[in-house]
Amino acid sequence: MSQQSIEIYTTAVCPYCVAAKNLLAARGLAYSETRVDTDHAAREAMLARSHGRRTVPQIFIGARHVGGFDELAAADRDGRLADWLTGQGA
Repeated sequence: MSQQSIEIYTTAVCPYCVAAKNLLAARGLAYSETRVDTDHAAREAMLARSHGRRTVPQIFIGARHVGGFDELAAADRDGRLADWLTGQGA
């Protein structure tokens, strides 16, 4: 089964964005990154997709809104991340 796409909305100066990208890289996971500090339309898209959450990173796996780094790290620890990547898990 193919991996779900991973999208991460970031800004240039954001330690949690770096931590999220490092976690994904450490797991060998490819992701697409969108900077919202340089692209107003991307920020608006992030706000719409995340139901108004303004903090970064905002992470999406497929259509699932994961949240920020803390939620990503928790999902990695308890195995949900692996399930989400294969399209399993609620």
